Amino acid sequence: MLGVFSGDVVDVPAELMAVGSRTACPRTPASELVRHFVNSTPGVVLLKVGGVGNLAFCPIGQPSIRTRFAAEDEIQCIFKGVLTNMGSLRQQYGLAKCYDEALMVIKAYKDLRERSPYPPYSMLSHLSGSFAFVLCDMMSSTILVASDVDGMLVRLFWGITSDGFVAFSDDLELLMASCGKSLAPFPQGCFYSNTLGGLQSYGSPRDRVIAVLENEEEIFGITFKVLLIPTL
Repeated sequence: MLGVFSGDVVDVPAELMAVGSRTACPRTPASELVRHFVNSTPGVVLLKVGGVGNLAFCPIGQPSIRTRFAAEDEIQCIFKGVLTNMGSLRQQYGLAKCYDEALMVIKAYKDLRERSPYPPYSMLSHLSGSFAFVLCDMMSSTILVASDVDGMLVRLFWGITSDGFVAFSDDLELLMASCGKSLAPFPQGCFYSNTLGGLQSYGSPRDRVIAVLENEEEIFGITFKVLLIPTL
């Protein structure tokens, strides 16, 4: 899956932007990244997200890590993986059995939006399973991206293209070719939103997410880690 968004809308951590200039690595513009994903992925579906970017995905995959897409009320969501507590979530939100994971995330997000200013971790902490998702609310130009706490089945990465677009994908090689060293694993148990507080941990809401520079020979220029705050 792939989500690419304009840097005019998505304000990523400055460390991810700065690390790209530390080591000279080739990067490409966002349009070339999207074109490469479409051309190299059979059966891909490409969607334009208002005037802020693109979503792309391939609905083919193993049952446990299948990619799903849903759209409702100007909200679009790509979800990869599986939620293991769908039964209790359907009951919590009063939904029918036909709701899959992508629709479930949209419903949970809409509930969060209506109860604003509830923090996103109040929604995300209820999701159990192996997953990553990219959600875009076109009415408010809100991006919400999250990864599960373990990252065992579904890995998510993010980076910055040569023209300043922010890209999220589970395809590491794809992002390496376009983002160079401005590339990092998306931290597990965390979420990013351009309107809901930036990059934060929902697995440990009290703790801070920090950026750690990697050695130049490493694939990633930087990693993000949750700094645990000792409890007294």
